[in-house]
Amino acid sequence: MTTVDVRAVLFDLDGTLLDTVPDLHAAVCAMLADLGRPALPEEAVRSYVGRGIANLVKRALAGSLDVAEDDAPAPPDALASFRRHYARENGRRTQFFPGVREGLEAIRAAGLPMAVITNKAEAFTRPLLEMTRLAEFFSVVVSGDNLPRHKPDPMSLVWTCGRLGVSPADALFIGDSVNDFLAARAACCRVFLLPYGYNEGRDVRELDCDAIVPSIVSAAGLIRHRAA
Repeated sequence: MTTVDVRAVLFDLDGTLLDTVPDLHAAVCAMLADLGRPALPEEAVRSYVGRGIANLVKRALAGSLDVAEDDAPAPPDALASFRRHYARENGRRTQFFPGVREGLEAIRAAGLPMAVITNKAEAFTRPLLEMTRLAEFFSVVVSGDNLPRHKPDPMSLVWTCGRLGVSPADALFIGDSVNDFLAARAACCRVFLLPYGYNEGRDVRELDCDAIVPSIVSAAGLIRHRAA
């Protein structure tokens, strides 16, 4: 694989750094129970993750991926139920993907600033980063409800690059999904994708990214710090 010269590294969170599906699945099933509906298998919930809480709730209620993001909003009672249950479940079963902490430490040692850009709501993002002791690595954290638009729109990536004082062309975004890929390409960032995350049932190897990397630590080996 070819190395990339960059001045900042940006990360997705769920499916890239942390496996959060067990917690999301528990909250979804508790929400469905509140509504008198049967539970869903964990793998179904895994395929529904990626476009924020409202879309996860709508997909869980429909039992399908085929729910347009701009359709009717999620029912308020279902959304409130999910948020209540997820506040309890958030971080309880979450696991690091292999090589995450080692990779972040290597990138930090190279002197590169790092940020997290996630579609997860801020109420759950900050506690999860603190709970997993990842917060110390990131100088900027952007959640799905911090800006008017979220991934796959490039707004959050461009905004983050501005906060870090780098051009998007000098940043690398590392994610696990087509949403991450589309956001990075639209922002003119380099993009690495991981094959193990949440991609709504698709294979990231179909996407024309800069590299498919097996882990964050392997990605770190391909990153060089470009001087300002």
